[in-house]
Amino acid sequence: MKKFLSLVLSLTLLLALAACGGGNPGAANTPAQNSETPTGSTPTQEEPVDVVVFAAASMEATLTEIADLYKEVAPNVNLIFTFDSSGTLKTQIEEGAVCDLFISAAQKQMNQLDAADTTGTNEGLDFVLSDSRINFVENKVVLAVPDENPKGIASFSDLSTDKLSLLCLGNDDVPVGAYSLQILDTLGIDITALEDAGKVTYASNVSEVANQVKEGAVDCGIIYATDAFTYELNVVDEATAEMCDQVIYPAAVMKCSTDEASQAAAQAFLDYLHTDADAIAVLEGVGFTVIQ
Repeated sequence: MKKFLSLVLSLTLLLALAACGGGNPGAANTPAQNSETPTGSTPTQEEPVDVVVFAAASMEATLTEIADLYKEVAPNVNLIFTFDSSGTLKTQIEEGAVCDLFISAAQKQMNQLDAADTTGTNEGLDFVLSDSRINFVENKVVLAVPDENPKGIASFSDLSTDKLSLLCLGNDDVPVGAYSLQILDTLGIDITALEDAGKVTYASNVSEVANQVKEGAVDCGIIYATDAFTYELNVVDEATAEMCDQVIYPAAVMKCSTDEASQAAAQAFLDYLHTDADAIAVLEGVGFTVIQ
């Protein structure tokens, strides 16, 4: 009898153990819970961050294209662009606009915001983050004409002849406008005489000048080589080093940034712009020269 009871107890214990293991029949084949990823955790992702970029109008096409590339590099970064004349953007920054990264089409507007400026251009403003400023890219100033070039304009010198009926320039507070006036002055072409003869119309940024030429509303316009490429315009002349200042675009992170995270992200984007091979290819593909 004792042997029988002992056998029954043993069978009961075996059945109980089998029941405990039956709830997870594949347990022996699953990875251990204490692997590299703790139970219940998910891979860490960087926090989303906005970067407000103020850039010269002549950079709109290239920066918009590069922004798509940058999504693969930093998917958490939301680039918010404002494109306009450098003078307008500088004024907006001065008046309190939030800006994380500023790219100007000339040194003047950046100098006006930079307390470290040594040229005497600074206006008592201190918006540029120390050590972030670089000379980013170089551009060229060109004379562009509409399709078919109906007035037969072939050079800057033709702007003083009867070939010209209407020339489009950027305003003098727009970098391309300032370069244009240097070119005319070097060639001895009197801008006042052109204005008095009704031969000049002005635009608030270089993109507007390019549009006027593209639409055939003017005989010609003085723009950047990159805009001529973007708008598929005919270039008939290019300014030499003797005709106007070198066209350097400075770039810098701003102190009027959204916050420290945006400031750091702006610096990372600026680093990417002038060191990444894909970004450089986009910039140089339209005519910019990236300054290393």
